[in-house]
Amino acid sequence: MNKLEQVHNILNHKRLDAVIVLSDYNRQYLSGFTGTSGALIITPQKNYLVTDFRYIKQATNQAKGFEIINCKNGLIPGIKELLEKENLINIGFEGHQISYDTYVELNKGMITLISISDTIDQIRKVKDSGEIKLIQQAADIVDKTYEYILTVVKAGMSERKIKALLESKMLELGADGPSFDTIVASGHRGALPHGVASDKIIEKGDMITLDFGAYYKGYCSDITRTFAIGEPDPKLKEIYNIVLSSQLKAINEIKPGMTVKEADALARDYIKSHGYGKEFGHSLGHGIGLDIHEGPLLSKSSTGKLEKNNCVTIEPGIYIDGLGGVRIEDDILITENGCDVFTKCTKDLIIL
Repeated sequence: MNKLEQVHNILNHKRLDAVIVLSDYNRQYLSGFTGTSGALIITPQKNYLVTDFRYIKQATNQAKGFEIINCKNGLIPGIKELLEKENLINIGFEGHQISYDTYVELNKGMITLISISDTIDQIRKVKDSGEIKLIQQAADIVDKTYEYILTVVKAGMSERKIKALLESKMLELGADGPSFDTIVASGHRGALPHGVASDKIIEKGDMITLDFGAYYKGYCSDITRTFAIGEPDPKLKEIYNIVLSSQLKAINEIKPGMTVKEADALARDYIKSHGYGKEFGHSLGHGIGLDIHEGPLLSKSSTGKLEKNNCVTIEPGIYIDGLGGVRIEDDILITENGCDVFTKCTKDLIIL
C-alpha cells in the first residue's frame, strides 16, 4: 500500500471529506514537492497541491498525480476557496503543526476541522526502499567525513574550526548541508549532550565528541563518535568501554516487535549495572528520515513497538560534570530479524 492509499484509508476511517497537509516534511513526503510554501488537499477522488506562482513549475515537475492550484490571493484563502468549491466540509488537519491563527482562519464558515495529529507521522515511520537507499547514502557521507576528520584534527584547533572542516567535507562529498547544528564538545564540555561547537581550544588529553549528520536529497543521517587527542583520563577510557559495550548490545539484540521501552532498556540497564545510570539522561535513540528527529522514539517513557523498516539511531552516552563525556551513535534499519547498520566507520577508541 503506497503513501496516498494510506491517507485515503485515514479519510475513510475517520469519515473525512479531505485532509489538509501544511507541514513541510509531510507535504514533501506525500507529494515529492520540496517548495517552502504550499498545501496538499487530499480527497477520496483527487489530490490537489495549492501554491503560488513562484512554485507552479516546480510543483508540476515534482508532484506527480496532483492537480496544481495557483492561489493568487494567499495560501489560506486559496485553500478555503478550493474547499468551498468542492463542497468539502469535514476536514482533517495536522493539529500539532498548524498555528492557532491558521486554525482560526481555516475554521471560519461551514468548514469543520478535525485534528489528525501524528497520523501521517505514523505512516512516515516505516520507510520504503527508496527512502532506505537515500538514508544509506547520507550515512556513507558521514562515515567518510569522520575518517577524514581524524586526519586533520589536532591540539590548538578550536571546536568551531573542527565544525567548519567537518561541514565543508560533507558538502564536498555530496551532502546538501548538515542535517542539524553540528556538536563538537571537547574536554569538560563533553559532559554537555548538546554542546554545539564553541571557541574552546582543543588541548592534549581532551576527549572530543562529534555529533553530526548530512542531508542528502532530503534525507538525514546522524552519527556520533568520541575520540581523544593525546592520552585521556583513565576514567574516560573506562566510560568509553562501557558506552561502546552498551551500544553494541543494543544493536545486537534489537528486533522488530520489541517495544521502544524494551529497546531503550537494552543499553540503559547495562550502563546502570556499571554504576552510571544517572549519567545517561536522554533516550537511546529516535527515528530519522526527512526530519532528523521523527518517530519512533526509543525511550523509557515512550509507547509503541518497533517495526520492520523503521530507521532509528542507537546513541547511549555517559556524561560527568567537570570531567567530560562519551556518546557513540549509529543509524540502523530494523530488519525482519534484527537490524542492519547504516553507519560503518570505526568505533574503536582513537587516540591521536
